[in-house]
Amino acid sequence: MPIPTLVIAGTHSGVGKTSIAIGLMRAFTHQGLQVQPFKVGPDFIDPSHHQRATGRVSHNLDGWMLNQAQNRQIFDQACQGADLAIVEGVMGLFDGYGAESESGSTAEMAKWLGAPVVLVINARSLARSAAALVSGYGNFDPDLTVAGVICNQIGSASHLDRICSAVSQTVRVPIVGGIPRSKPVRIPERHLGLWRATEEELAETDYLDSLAKLVTDNLDLAELVNIANSRSDQLVAPSHLEMKTDAQQCLSHSPKVRIGIAQDQAFCFYYGINLSLLEQAGAELIPFSPLKDALPENLDGLYIGGGYPELHSKQLSENKDMRDAIANFCRSGRPVYAECGGLMYLSQGLLGAEQQRYPFVGILPFWTTMGQRVKLGYRQVDMVGPYGGFPKQGTIRGHRFHYSDIVDAQGNLLEITPTSPERSRRGQLEFNYKLQGWKNHQTWEGYQVYNVLASYVHLHFGSNPTFAQQFVKCCRP
Repeated sequence: MPIPTLVIAGTHSGVGKTSIAIGLMRAFTHQGLQVQPFKVGPDFIDPSHHQRATGRVSHNLDGWMLNQAQNRQIFDQACQGADLAIVEGVMGLFDGYGAESESGSTAEMAKWLGAPVVLVINARSLARSAAALVSGYGNFDPDLTVAGVICNQIGSASHLDRICSAVSQTVRVPIVGGIPRSKPVRIPERHLGLWRATEEELAETDYLDSLAKLVTDNLDLAELVNIANSRSDQLVAPSHLEMKTDAQQCLSHSPKVRIGIAQDQAFCFYYGINLSLLEQAGAELIPFSPLKDALPENLDGLYIGGGYPELHSKQLSENKDMRDAIANFCRSGRPVYAECGGLMYLSQGLLGAEQQRYPFVGILPFWTTMGQRVKLGYRQVDMVGPYGGFPKQGTIRGHRFHYSDIVDAQGNLLEITPTSPERSRRGQLEFNYKLQGWKNHQTWEGYQVYNVLASYVHLHFGSNPTFAQQFVKCCRP
């Protein structure tokens, strides 16, 4: 039997699906169930709340970065030992990579998993029109099962009754409850999204239990379990995610490769599968904090992920021993891979407000500063440069989401290209990535100095596990 599964989707972003999904995860966990959480799309922040609500690592499912078999592998492997899976959707139910296909959407993922969808609608100021809304979403894709509706922002019990009456006359989709707008529970936000669950100010609150009580008091949890149990059992289980090659089997008998991984409030954006695949390839991941630690000894490589270095720039800059140690590590020629916030940290530093300067590691020949406009979107990465840590001529997929810009020491925007003067400053700067984005727009990226590769793109190793294997192989002494 397939594991019971709920896909919590929304009509659009901001409708409340994240709070409701987290509340359901917590509520069912309180009932003694092992709840396995997932997030559709490339988001790093929502999964941190999922993990805190359930005690289980939340994994990203993504129909653009990964194919159906790869998503199923992640799903099935993560669900081992679980009683219920709850998948939080992304944006609106049918929104994804582009306007002309379902790629990357919640609807696509629900169909790939054979899972029923519970649709969250904003019912504020709606009555009979809610029936038209539910009918439209329920009938738009005949291959998708919209099995229940949650009304958020209802004004009263009679308001919910009117919606239920209107919907029952139009479509055969049950309303499983309504969340009153008089009892909001909001998670604070900043420029990259919600606060992470591990932030001290948020960790001291009882927001998880407040959300659990809100959904328990206002939703029919028994009906939601019935819906979860309706998941199709006509799916063929795919093969295990591990891709054992002959080389990997030899590596399994070799000493572990010690790879330092920056993990703290400044560097916290990592796909769980990336870390798992590195470990499967023979890595021992050694966590350290660039904010307060010394660099661990006897490391063979470094992985510095994304996060919020801009919020901790003063503390990062003041830990000069760490900055110097990482700079020396980079100059030693050992492999270093950095994404987004990691790129910022390996730069000359961050230019802050009012001409403040926060020196960082100083390996990359540019500064960064916070801009006003977000740069985001999926990217296909073709390896075209000399970096030995990833397969030459390999292709992998990832995502960009950042506000920072690359600038010179005076704060002027830099457009670094393979022929620009910045390429040769402070050591030869190589380019390893040819990025392909929306409507096949191509750019160069993936900056290399020494054996350091830094980029704004968060790669998903699950889309090409040989990248993890090659990185570990390159780190091996």
